[in-house]
Order: sequence, then C-alpha cells, then structure tokens
Amino acid sequence: MLLAAALLVPLAPAPASAQRGKISLVRDAETEELLRDYAKPIFRAAGIASSEPQIILVNDKAFNAFVPDSRRMFINVGVLMEAETPGEVIGVIAHESGHIAGRHLVRVRAAASNAAVMSVIGMLLGAGAVAAGAAAGSGGVTQGGVAATLGAGSIGQRSLLAYQRGEESAADRAALKYLEATGQSARGMLKTFERMAEQQLFSSRYADPYAQSHPMARERFSALENEAQKSKFFNKAEDPVFQYRHDMVRAKLRAYTSHPKAVARAYPRSDKSLPAQYARAIAAMKSRGKGAVPDIDKLIRQHPNNAYFHELKGQALLEGGNPKAAIAPFRRALSIKPNEPQFMVWLGYALVGANNPANLPEAERVLKQAIQRDPNSGVAYSQLAIAHSRQGERAEADLATAKGLMVRGDFAGAKRYAARAQQNLKRGSPSWLQADDIVSYQPPQLDRGR
Repeated sequence: MLLAAALLVPLAPAPASAQRGKISLVRDAETEELLRDYAKPIFRAAGIASSEPQIILVNDKAFNAFVPDSRRMFINVGVLMEAETPGEVIGVIAHESGHIAGRHLVRVRAAASNAAVMSVIGMLLGAGAVAAGAAAGSGGVTQGGVAATLGAGSIGQRSLLAYQRGEESAADRAALKYLEATGQSARGMLKTFERMAEQQLFSSRYADPYAQSHPMARERFSALENEAQKSKFFNKAEDPVFQYRHDMVRAKLRAYTSHPKAVARAYPRSDKSLPAQYARAIAAMKSRGKGAVPDIDKLIRQHPNNAYFHELKGQALLEGGNPKAAIAPFRRALSIKPNEPQFMVWLGYALVGANNPANLPEAERVLKQAIQRDPNSGVAYSQLAIAHSRQGERAEADLATAKGLMVRGDFAGAKRYAARAQQNLKRGSPSWLQADDIVSYQPPQLDRGR
C-alpha cells in the first residue's frame, strides 16, 4: 500500500474542516519558498514543470507526504523536522514526482483534477484519511504560527492509494534519474528509505507511518543503493546555502510545534548559531508575545534584509495586542519580498486590526492583491470580510466570508453566506455570479468502485 507523497507551511496554520474530520494546513512563506526551490529542478527533470504541482504543508509531525493528483503535493511538517539534510527532503519530492510523471494516480485523479484544495482533502477524509490540525489566534486562525490541536487521526497513519510494488520501484528509479539529471546526490533519499526499511523490523504498533504506506523491503533498498552508488554525484556534498536554509526552517517548525521548554532543550542558550537564535525567538514570541521583540530585534540587526525576521516581529506585535505597531515590520518584510502574498495578508491583517477607518481602503486593496496571488488563504478572506463590513459593504463582506469558508472546506456555511450576499448584489454582476457559483457548488466525490 502506498500513499504517494510530498509535504507544505505563512508560518500560520489555516485550520480547515473537511467532511468527516478536521485538519490544519500550515502556511509559511519561508518554508514554502524553500520547498519550491527544492522541487523546481526535480519537476523540470520529471517533465512536470509546466503544471508545477503546488506543494502544500500539512500540520502533522509524522514523516509522510502524498500526491492525490497531478496538481498538488502534500508534505507533512514532520518531513522537514525529521530530515537532517536537504537531500532527504529532495529525495521524497523526487520519489513522489515519479508517481506523478508515471501517472500512478488513476484512482483519484479524475475526481480531484478540478477540485479546490479543501475539496481534495475532503475526498481524502471521506476515504478514511484524516490529518492533524491546529488553530490559534483571532477566530481560530493565525497567519503565522504552527498549530497544536490534533484532529481525529493522521494522514501519515493511513493509506489511501493502493499501488503495486512495481509502481514503487518505478518511482524509485525515476527519482534516481531526476537526481542524476539535476546533478544531485541520492544519499539523502537512501537515508530516508533505509529508515523505512529498518522500520519493518518493528511491530506495526511502532512502525513509522511513512514506512507503513511505503513498504521498503531490505532487498529493495539494497538494489536502490547499488544503483545510486554508480552516480558520479553520489559523494557530492550538500549545497551549503540549502543546508543553512533547511536548518533555519527546521528550527522554525520545531519552535512553532513544540513546547517552549522542549525548544530550550533542543536549542540551549549555549548554542549561538542563527537557527538556535531563531528557534528561541519564536518560542519567546509564543510565550511572551510582544515581549519577544528584543530577541527578534537581535536577529534583525544581524540580518536586516531577512524578510522573515521582520515578519516574525510583526507577528509578535500583532499577537501581543499591538496591531498598529505591527504594520511597520510587515511593510518592511513586503518591501524586501514585494510579491509574497503571505506578507500582504499579514499587512492587511494588521491594518484591519489597528481599527483605524483610514486604513481600511489600503487593507482591502492589499488583501485583494494577496488573494489574486494565493486564492487559498482563508485568513485573507476573513480579514477582507471585516474590512468590507466596517466600510458598510455588507454584501461584499458576505461574499468574502463565503469564499473563505469554501477555502476551509465548510461548503454548507459558504452556501449560506453566498445566498445572503446574492440578495444584495446586482443580478448578473461578477460578484453575483461568483456567489451563484458557490451556491450551486457540489464537491466532487471519490470513485470508490475503482
């Protein structure tokens, strides 16, 4: 049995309900950028760069990833947290890209090809897969922080797609080919697969969920190892820039998903490395809110052009109850990376939260720009709804709320708000038609007879 895979994180969870279970997607600009950079050369080598599957992070510490169709690749935060090197994550992405390129996804592809992200997740949940979830912040959502509340189960602990062992081997061979074509070592992939093979020595009670869904016999690993060692790139060192970015993201995810005491043990004050400072600053933000600003300012003084440090400062101020002060660091982050939609969401959130009517037109504009670039941000829609409402635009607020509920998988709630919006929108107008699309939407169903 195989749950084909690869995992995604603004650090902020976007909680979602989908049919029978609750999950949380993690949104983080820094982590998503790193995963895209890992994946781009692999996607090109696999011949899937034109469609460029979207990588989506799931708030689950299990080492697992899966691809429900050719357009989306889901990766648990556990993959990044457990992997010590970039090559281990790249190997997972390469293996799952092999499933996409090999068209191994026939069971759900037809149903999922035109579905929104949460519709796909809803189908997975309906088929027996449930992911971990978390919520924090205003209205159960933060745009920057990883969640801590678990759902009914874990995608990493269940298997949905039944592939033949031949397809697994084909994905293995394809992954080696992609790594060779991109001049990368397969050592990281071997390390991941060796762990999976070793898990077979333990009882299923203690087996790694990824190993359970990706059977890895010792003979199969040996064959893969022999083939990988033939590559002239096998002993090539990890890219130091990737390794640094990986260590930063790993520290970030650990800090967001762990208790501050656990962070202190993993990154003691004696550790002066930047990842350790980053983790401690995030842990301080979680426990002290704006009281962590001095720790974050130390990071900014060392690297004033690191947009993610400014983002963290803005988050600390926002969650510490000072949205007005958060506006400036979010503006700074956006000035460094002007096309990052998650920074736009943060800025819009702070502008709305400052409760100054003069900020609302800008908040509306920034949030709409964010949605154009990233239509899957439930936080953007919720803040846009508030901005519309405070400007007396009731129908627009209802429509934005409906769109946000669609993103989160609450289709019934979305239909109610869309129907209410229609009552106050001009019939046939673009907004009325958007509302009508929501009212008439029917989530695709997974064909279980195949």
